[in-house]
Amino acid sequence: MWEAKAREDWAAYFDTLARHHLYFEIRRDKADADSTKLHTVFGHDPRVAGGRIWAVYTEGMLPVPEPHRVFERRSLRWFARGWAPADPPWIVVNPGSPCEAFLPSAPPHSGVWGRHGERLGVPGCGLRLRTLQVGGPLQGAVAHGLACGALLLARCGRPWNALAFHGHGYLQERERLKESWGVTSRADWQEQQRTLLDPDGVNPVWEFALELRRTIARDFGGYVDTAYWRDAAARVLRRRAEGEVVITPDGVTTAPATPGPETEARVNGVQQLIGRIARYEARFRADGLLDENGFVSSVYAWNLGRASGMARWGLGSRYCDLAEAEAAVLEAGRAAARSYRSWQDFSAAYILGRCLHFDEEEFGGWYTGVLEVHRLLMSAPGSPWLTIPFR
Repeated sequence: MWEAKAREDWAAYFDTLARHHLYFEIRRDKADADSTKLHTVFGHDPRVAGGRIWAVYTEGMLPVPEPHRVFERRSLRWFARGWAPADPPWIVVNPGSPCEAFLPSAPPHSGVWGRHGERLGVPGCGLRLRTLQVGGPLQGAVAHGLACGALLLARCGRPWNALAFHGHGYLQERERLKESWGVTSRADWQEQQRTLLDPDGVNPVWEFALELRRTIARDFGGYVDTAYWRDAAARVLRRRAEGEVVITPDGVTTAPATPGPETEARVNGVQQLIGRIARYEARFRADGLLDENGFVSSVYAWNLGRASGMARWGLGSRYCDLAEAEAAVLEAGRAAARSYRSWQDFSAAYILGRCLHFDEEEFGGWYTGVLEVHRLLMSAPGSPWLTIPFR
């Protein structure tokens, strides 16, 4: 935009504007009371007659999130179609910046820029690696923690290193958290974030199976035959069912024995899970996600990648502040470095968790979509997975 403005190529400027969403401030108190309406905050600029303006921002120029200042986003076409006589006479793009521009908001003058919005439509949210060169960390611990969420962010074209996150806009971010996670309050967000960062928050059955194989591999030096892995799982589960010795606050005791049919149902379920994991890993090796003899040690990465995203979604929804979001991102990065050896290991573990949760061995969009993101992050120039050391 700055380059187009500098050479006075306004057609290129408007095209660039139309390809990106524009953010504008709304009243948080009124939005919280009634999310079905937009309560726009208009601004003032003495450089225009009457002083009234509608300030809009492109994603990289947004102010740092504040508790009581929130933004919604729309397309350039929406601004052209939605003009009302009560609106300010000028839309100001990125006020105070080198790429600032004043657009007349009312017809017929708005037709000059409005046609670009009509021609290009609503900006898409497809796969794209985007990096903030200014305003987002490129190296260091925070950047590492943000890169743990890159599989999520690049999938929908969001800048991977945007900690000061506004996302889809305040109202949409809240709605997305409500629909996908059941998060409707600060307390909900805190609980969800704690669960994702907690190693014990991972599906215990998945982790049992993977930890058992990890132990066998460590004890016997490498490759573990799937049949042996299944048999070992059966032996462990049946032995536990006989009455496991446990330590309680009252001392050493023996847990009650589990009935036979219940035990056999558990054995059958875990053995089926082991088969699923083995088949996924075979596909991962064929697709280059894993090395020839590689395997996934834990699916904790599935939670950690989402924890990195959850920190930003919480900030976009104002369920946390910037300091809390940064702390969560840092913890996600530290936990990832403790648990995995490389970005490739982390990615394979994340993808296995995603597939076990969603895919049902269909190898459909839940798998192919994230595989495409993985390949982008492992190959694109400037990718954080190529520029930031994993450990």
